[in-house]
This record gives sequence, structure tokens and C-alpha cells, in this order.
Amino acid sequence: MESAAELERGTAAIKEQFLTTKEKFHEFLASGRPRQSRDEPDGDSEEPAAEPEQKRVRLDSDGDKKKMRGQNKSRPHKKPQSYEDKRLCPSIVQERDSKCFYGDKCRFLHDVSEYMSTKAADLGDQCYLFSSFGRCQYGVTCRFAKAHTSPELKNLTDEDLCRRWAGQHTVRNLLDKELQRRLRKKQERFPGTEAYLKTVSRGKKAELKSADESHAESRSGAGDAANGPETKDGADPAVKTVGPITDADIIKLRPCEKKQVDFRDKLYLAPLTTCGNLPFRRVCKRFGADITCGEMAMVTNLLQGQSSEWALLKRHTSEDLFGVQLEGCFPDTMTRCAELLNQNIDVDFVDINSGCPIDLVYKKGGGCGLMTRTSKFEQIVRGMNSVLDVPLTVKIRTGVQQNCNIAHKLIPEMKKWGVSLITMHGRSREQRYTKSADWEYIDTCSKLAAPVPLFGNGDIMSYEDAMKARETGVSGIMVARGALIKPWLFTEIKENRHWDISSGERLDILRDFTNYGLEHWGSDTQGVEKTRTFLLEWLSFLCRYIPVGLLERVPQKINERPPFYMGRDYMESLMASQHVGDWIQISEMLLGPVPKNFSFLPKHKANAYK
Repeated sequence: MESAAELERGTAAIKEQFLTTKEKFHEFLASGRPRQSRDEPDGDSEEPAAEPEQKRVRLDSDGDKKKMRGQNKSRPHKKPQSYEDKRLCPSIVQERDSKCFYGDKCRFLHDVSEYMSTKAADLGDQCYLFSSFGRCQYGVTCRFAKAHTSPELKNLTDEDLCRRWAGQHTVRNLLDKELQRRLRKKQERFPGTEAYLKTVSRGKKAELKSADESHAESRSGAGDAANGPETKDGADPAVKTVGPITDADIIKLRPCEKKQVDFRDKLYLAPLTTCGNLPFRRVCKRFGADITCGEMAMVTNLLQGQSSEWALLKRHTSEDLFGVQLEGCFPDTMTRCAELLNQNIDVDFVDINSGCPIDLVYKKGGGCGLMTRTSKFEQIVRGMNSVLDVPLTVKIRTGVQQNCNIAHKLIPEMKKWGVSLITMHGRSREQRYTKSADWEYIDTCSKLAAPVPLFGNGDIMSYEDAMKARETGVSGIMVARGALIKPWLFTEIKENRHWDISSGERLDILRDFTNYGLEHWGSDTQGVEKTRTFLLEWLSFLCRYIPVGLLERVPQKINERPPFYMGRDYMESLMASQHVGDWIQISEMLLGPVPKNFSFLPKHKANAYK
């Protein structure tokens, strides 16, 4: 057993009485694991999520081996798994009187008895959807169907609850089927975008014409310049009468004023790909997040009417200050998408992702790539501003290369372009999470941004971190990984305290998340397993949390790796495990046993501590 003094640099200091070895830790967890889980371990359970068996390497510029960091790059790309061989037709599930839309070509079952003979066992006696809203739309396919089906397999309803929820919608920004049809057939019109793109093309022509005329004028009037030519009306000869059109010429004032949003002194939950889904945002709203934002959505997919991409724009009624984040690299598609969303969804602001570091986005010029393509970036911002009735915000990094910050040059320009809020992650693209966020540089940039508010982002893991961040000139704080590791961080910041949260309270948070997931993704088999997958992705971050009562030194730093330790009870120890099999065990406590063909590999590796 290692003492606190012997722990290597970058490892969290835990009280000596709680420290243990890897072997004793896993032996302890195995002793409390259900027998079937010990006898039949899942294929993924033996692989630690944070320590892959074969370390991935690459060669640096000198030909030496270099460890790869960041996302799990070796993770195979899999299509969504199907967990039912035979599924019941939606027309039967929803008990429609009309015939099936697909007729004889329908590939789903229409015999309820046949479906029930192959359906997996129910997971419990209580259905969250039925007990909350009075009706479960998944009927007999619900994995908690016994709570709301009659002996004749008819779906029951609670009339009192149904009346209470009549006309109320808990989720907004759903994709209209007629709009989807128009998008797929390219029949949707974008008059605002077309008008803007014409001004851009005219502006380019005017600039070229101005440059040609200036060049000709300088050649023909070179000899007259010494004599001091007369100017009409006494005008200064240095002032050119012909030149590129101004910003006011390019962007006409809109007849309606933009919606005003007060961003200052608020806690902003970052738009988190994969984990920043609607159920997770609901959890964070409960703990005090002021601003929430949907996951990064690709504008090309939105313009094609893809249902999966539009699902990222959904907004729960509890999200009172909500925005969506768009990713794209061309002025035409970004402006079209902004105009489309302005007309069809309910948001308080739209955010441009110019900080995404992943290769897929960067190499085509999006994300961080926009920071180096200022001409395109300006056209995107001005174009989106011209068609939006809500504020336009931007999320950036310090720069692209590790030792070459460029944000301070870009921020004064963005103020001219009309950005309403700038959020800055205090690292470059190359750094990812291997270095601490540069809050001194964020402070410098916040002064350059004034009066436009600038939010700082990076390494906020405790209320002390938040207090230090507020001592800089930032207008507010964005929280990303800190919220994934401990979503109650928002409460800690607002109440200026450390919350020594118990394992039971943490399990209740996970239970709420699964209930919200069943409401969002469905309570049938597909919905349950989708909820489980997102729960497991979140658990790959939650396992990094170290309870306050176990720490030798408070607070825990975000880049400190937890050593092996025993919790104050079995559940606390189980939640500290970084093995996929133990995360699956936690999911089984909330969502029942996993299907036989279930597999899971996390998107992120816990390798960004030092």
C-alpha cells in the first residue's frame, strides 16, 4: 500500500487509511458482485477504461515513439445495435384504428401474441412514463408494461394525470415532418441568406474594381501629385471617393430588434458532445446551471433534414436560457442553417463552434480551423447575424498551435462583426487536456473583448477554482469536464462550499438520469439500451470523482489521477472503479440486466491527468 507521501506527481492525495492496492480493490468489488456477474463476466469488463492493454503509439518528427492522447482513437465505429429480433409495428403499438401505412411490405410484426412470446422480461413493476404522465406511448413494448397493460394486452391510461398534462409539452424544437420533407427535396427557401450572399459577391466585385481604379489613378496622377491638385469642395485629397463598400452597405439594419439576453455572472454548462444530452442537462439544471446549450450539430446534416441531428436541438421546459451550437465552415450553409433555425425552433441564442479540436472537423476548415480563416469566419458571423433574431455567440480556443496564441488578435475583430458573447477555452488545439488552462491569457482577452462579455472555460472543478476565475476580468464561467465528473459542482459554486456527497445521493442522481433518459429515448428495449449507453458514457467521467471526506487535501484538482482506494461503503468503492464491467453493474442496478449481445467501449479514455 502506498502512503500519501509516496504517491507520484499528478496523483490525488487520499487519506492513508483509504488507500489500497489494485489487487485488493478488485478482490473487494468481486466479493460484493452478484454471482452471475462473477461467473459470466462481460467481454468488455476485464478491460480497464483508462488503461488499455496495448498503449497506442505514434512517431514524432524525430522518429521517436510518442504516446497518443485524447479520445479513444482505436474505438471501432459501430452501427446502433439492435436488441430485438422481431419488433412490433408502430401502428399496433399506438393502437391505431387505420391499417399499417406500409401494408404488405411492412417488416414489423402485427401479431401482439407472437411479439409477446419473444419479448424480453419486464425490468420492473413501475413505469416512470405512466406514473408521471398517466400514459405510456410504448404500450406493450414498454419494458415496464405490466404497470399499464390489461390482461387483454390493452394499454391503460390514468385519466386524471392525462388531463393534468393535456396540451403541455415538456420538450420543444421537434422536427416537423413537412419541414423535413421540404429539406430532403431541397424545396425550402432562404430569402435572407440569398440576399446576404448577393451583397458579399457585390462587395468582392467592388473591392476588385476599387483596387483596379486606385492602381490606374496612382499611375496617371503620379506627376500631378507634386503640384498639389485641387479637390472638389475643399475635400482632403487623401480621402478616396471610390472604395470598397462599408459594413453598413453590406448588412442592412433589420426591421426588428434582436432579442436581448443578459449573460453576465451566470454559470454556463458547456455544449458537450455525446454526454451533453437533454437528460444530463436536466440534471445540471436541477443543481443550478444557469445557461445550457445543445450538443454540437453539423449544419449540413440539419439542412438535409436528418432526424438524429435535429434531435440535438431539443429543449426541455426546465432550460430557461438555452442555445444551440452549430458547426460548419462555409458562409452559405451556416447562414442558411441559422435562417432555418430562426424560423422553426425556440432558442435564446445560437453559438458558432470555432473551438472543436477533432481532426474530422478541423481538417475541413471547421471548429478551430475557423480561427485561421478570418475572411470566411467574418462572412459566417455577419451572415448569421443578418438572419437571426437572437444573439450570436462564439466559442474559441487560445489558438491552434501550442505556443502560438492568436485569440487576442481575433477578439477585437469579432467585436466589429457583431458577436454578442465570446466563450474562451484556455488551451490551444494541440494541447487538448494535457496542460492546465491559461487563465492569465483569458484575463488579457477579457479586457480586449469589453464591452462584449467573455466567459472563461478550463479546469473548473471546485468553488475555489470558480472564485479564482472570477478574480479575472471574465463576465462568467463555463463548466465542461467538471460538470461531467460532479454535476453538483454548480450547487457548490453558488453556495461556496464543498459537498461531501454520499454514494446513495450519487446513485439517486443516476436514477433521475435514467428516468429522464426513458422519457427522452423511450422505455421500450431500444430506448432502455440507448439510455444505458449514455449512462455508461457518463460513468466514464463520474468514476474520476473522489469523495471530499477521503481527500488529504481539498479540493480535488481536475488533472489529478485517483489512486486505488476503498470507499466508505461498497457503492462508493464501486463508483470509483474505472473498469467497464463495474460501470455495467451500476447500470444493471437501474435498468436491469444487459442483453446477451450488449457491448460497450467508451469514447473517452481517462488519460489526460498529468
